[in-house]
Amino acid sequence: MTVQDAVVAPRALLLGAFDQLLQPEAFKDYGPNGLQVEGKAEVRKIVSGVTASLALIEAAVVAQADAIFVHHGLFWRGQDGRVTGWMKKRLALLLAHDINLYAYHLPLDAHPELGNNAQLGLRLGLKADRWFGDNQLGFLGGRSGGAAGFDSAEQLAEHVKNALNRPVTLVGRAHTAIENIAWCSGGAQGYFEDAIAAGADAFITGEISEPQAHCAREMGVAFIACGHHASERYGAPAVAAHVAAQFGLAHQFIDIDNPA
Repeated sequence: MTVQDAVVAPRALLLGAFDQLLQPEAFKDYGPNGLQVEGKAEVRKIVSGVTASLALIEAAVVAQADAIFVHHGLFWRGQDGRVTGWMKKRLALLLAHDINLYAYHLPLDAHPELGNNAQLGLRLGLKADRWFGDNQLGFLGGRSGGAAGFDSAEQLAEHVKNALNRPVTLVGRAHTAIENIAWCSGGAQGYFEDAIAAGADAFITGEISEPQAHCAREMGVAFIACGHHASERYGAPAVAAHVAAQFGLAHQFIDIDNPA
């Protein structure tokens, strides 16, 4: 479907659809969820991506998008409110092309089917049967389809590496069978002890900090860091495609690679 052929949907109607799906009012978040920058009153095409970077906005302009849907928006609690430097560049480009920016952080992580954690599990062939941590963001389960677990944490790490097509960091027990796997996308290293308490043999997230390496070794639970960006590539396009299909809009996912 071309942009010209796509149906038109009002900006406010799209916002209502995203809010109804993701329920942002249920979360105490680090920044505003929803419409962060107002653009055209009518939307024909949505571009989705992980972060509202200048590169993504530039790509959306080339793609003739009327709206961008992301996980990491522009505004965060406690940041400097001045519109200078990188903030000026991003806002100026959005406003110059009248592009709407929709951003959902924790609500996008948490959605049980289309969210980052659900989609990461799908990508890794994992199925959750329990949830843990604040807002129940952490997922815990095992291999889907009745498959056996992994013979070792090394085997699981290799599986994650191949599924996400990027190197991973493995700390902790490497040669013991893995059955119960916990995961939480992005910078969720602080959920590691909650995952251990929930009964995980291994924990997968985007980042690792200094304390988790010691904890993994001392507690005998494997910690796998697969990259913040790599673990959060799947929720935004899943949600944007779902809502775009509701209204007959064009949708395109644009992945701006990030090694972090």
